[in-house]
Amino acid sequence: MGRGGIGGAAAMAMAMETADPARAFVKDVKRIIIKVGTAVVTGMNGRLAMGRLGSLCEQVKQLNFQGYEVILVTSGAVGVGRQRLQYRKLIHSSFADLQNPQMNFDGKACAAVGQSVLMAIYDTLFSQLDVTSSQLLVTDRDFKDPSFGDQLRETVFSLLDLKVVPLFNENDAISTRRQPYEDSSGIFWDNDSLAALLAAELNADLLIMLSDVEGLYSGPPSDPQSKIIHTYVNEKHGKLISFGEKSSVGRGGMQAKVTAAANAASKGVPVVIASGFATDSIITVLKGEKIGTLFHNEANLWACSKEATAREMSVAARDCSRRLQKLSSEERKQILLDIADALEANEDAIMSENDADVEAAQVAGYEKSLVARMTLKPGKITNLARSIRKTADMEDPISHTLKRTEVAKDLVFEKAYCPLGVLLIIFESRPDALVQIASLAIRSGNGLLLKGGKEVMRSNAILHKVITGVIPDTVGKKLIGLVTSKEEIADLLALDDVIDLVIPRGSKSLVSQIKATTKIPVLGHADGICHVYIDKSADMDMAKRIVLDAKIDYPAACNAMETLLVHKDLNKSEGLDDLLVELEKEGVVIYGGPVAHDKLKVPKVDSFRHEYSSMACTVEFVDDVQSAIDHINRYGSAHTDCIITTDRSAAEAFLQQVDSAAVFHNASTRFCDGTRFGLGAEVGISTERIHARGPVGVDGLLTTRCILRGSGQVVNGDKGVVYTHKDLPLQ
Repeated sequence: MGRGGIGGAAAMAMAMETADPARAFVKDVKRIIIKVGTAVVTGMNGRLAMGRLGSLCEQVKQLNFQGYEVILVTSGAVGVGRQRLQYRKLIHSSFADLQNPQMNFDGKACAAVGQSVLMAIYDTLFSQLDVTSSQLLVTDRDFKDPSFGDQLRETVFSLLDLKVVPLFNENDAISTRRQPYEDSSGIFWDNDSLAALLAAELNADLLIMLSDVEGLYSGPPSDPQSKIIHTYVNEKHGKLISFGEKSSVGRGGMQAKVTAAANAASKGVPVVIASGFATDSIITVLKGEKIGTLFHNEANLWACSKEATAREMSVAARDCSRRLQKLSSEERKQILLDIADALEANEDAIMSENDADVEAAQVAGYEKSLVARMTLKPGKITNLARSIRKTADMEDPISHTLKRTEVAKDLVFEKAYCPLGVLLIIFESRPDALVQIASLAIRSGNGLLLKGGKEVMRSNAILHKVITGVIPDTVGKKLIGLVTSKEEIADLLALDDVIDLVIPRGSKSLVSQIKATTKIPVLGHADGICHVYIDKSADMDMAKRIVLDAKIDYPAACNAMETLLVHKDLNKSEGLDDLLVELEKEGVVIYGGPVAHDKLKVPKVDSFRHEYSSMACTVEFVDDVQSAIDHINRYGSAHTDCIITTDRSAAEAFLQQVDSAAVFHNASTRFCDGTRFGLGAEVGISTERIHARGPVGVDGLLTTRCILRGSGQVVNGDKGVVYTHKDLPLQ
């Protein structure tokens, strides 16, 4: 290991910027052994799978050209030979023989016939790619000779120096093992164990084992409950995995691969088990991407360290939150006021780090809408500090009593607010979200774990440092943890015994992925498809102001208008024409619906939902307010929708029937915001139907607890209790 990178693999090196950190070692890989299983080489009928073989050879040629030293260990000879012998026997059989065919063949004969066919195919494919290959057949008996290893290395290293690809296979035709398909008592007993042995003997930097599945699963891959294991840790996975049936065309199976991979890894050779059915799996592995299953001799240290870090961070946040809850309302308020002062005092440092993030994003070619979201504009820090002070001045939400009921004489039931516990917030792009979320968490008494986008890493780091710097030691600075690695998220999402709520703020794919991979409750919205409907009675000057604001004020925001619905009677009206012209002047690309209009010049395939840039807008014509309502309920995302009308009955129908978290009348969708609603700030906007909905402020980060104050009462079958259930005034 550690020979250093090679100049011919510059593209691979560039790809390492997005690699899984656990696989960063591949940048130093030079000598690779690729083991190809029988199920990859052949189809179910025993015939060679020429498409997969062609893809394999193409990848080997690419690596060979880039300067990698590639060694192949290939199975398939027995299967190919059996298929060839079956064919020969059939064409030479009499009619009587065909009535009772006997197709059992000696495995050694199959290997002898199939080996020449297999190697001929490899030679033909590699020759077409201007690559030279060579054949090396070995048995476990060879390795019993102490001098054999030296001879083997001398031959292979000479071939590699000449850029020749060595092709190894076990010589089943002359193997002396008693049961060549079952005996595992030798030095090696199949091509999986042969590949592991060669990896150690030939000082390989990496062994890639190609199989008919994507990697090692926790159970049979056909079981929907089985999950792929990306990094194998024997102490963690060894006793938990249940293996399915082995391949029907090979003699190995996943269990054999795991045994061989673990053996190679223990000797210092990393192994990746990946799919041989994918056309670029080898190249993808060498880019360091998280595919297949990695075996590494330090994996146990990584896994234990990561898991401990995630749990320790979560437990620390929980412990700090409990200490925070012990403080008085004034003490918690003072923490927020200190944070506001610290942000203003460190404004120059914060803006400098944000400028560095923005510059890096622009150099990387990020979309303008993303750069806009990550930019802290002048005055933003002042506005954030003002928002924090407003949150600090709010009534203390912790232990606020919601209801008091006399259950019986001297037995009083109370329902009161209490913190949720530990929150995990995963957000993209916007560093100001970190400040807003932190202030709400502190005011509501919750512990907090934050994972922001890598594009604002510097901004998040300085903001986290400033905020935690003023949290008193009596609470603990680990009240707010900053998650810096994407890989830690998976470990955190598994901690449903410590983390109480996940709030993702980002793309639809982010929210969907998180919901699918955790047992922790998730609060958020998957889409921000917001509608504005202009009714036939609308004041068009008002409509123009609202629509332009809803679209132009902050096009990248989730509450910006995506679709403009217009009553059909307004089609080609002067007021609508003026509005569309103004939108176009602002750079909005307008996509037309099924009704033609001169201003709608861009054709649209899907007229209802689009995933274009934030400066795009769909215009649809509808028959009436009920059609608008039905359209929104069918195609919207239940986020924020607005009607512009002077018809009060139409407005009330819209407000009552549109099934969204926020529904407006004659007001821009951009008002759907925690700060604008007087919540102080928000952790996000929820379209969920349980717990919080709409902009989520302090009250959305609270749950309730039941408190019962008695004087010695017991139930005793309800014999001595007279229930009064009388409402009492709040104290």
